[in-house]
Amino acid sequence: MECRPNCGACCIAPSISSPIPGMPDGKPANVRCIHLTDTYQCRIYDSANRPDVCHQFKAEESVCGRNRNEALQNLNRLENNRFELFSS
Repeated sequence: MECRPNCGACCIAPSISSPIPGMPDGKPANVRCIHLTDTYQCRIYDSANRPDVCHQFKAEESVCGRNRNEALQNLNRLENNRFELFSS
């Protein structure tokens, strides 16, 4: 699956614990990455500074759903499940 235009859910919903240029402590869940443009494109997509976790993420229908709202819901659910798993 190719990334959907005007989505950016993967740059908003999940937390990122590794440093991001301009975000040295990473990014909390549901906080927009500072590198996400107004058209939901990543400014550092082709940069070597892009975090490994971002580089490793691949769009899949099971995560991205049929539209941006489904993607946000699915990614939030995965984030909450991860949080519950590690807080138990």
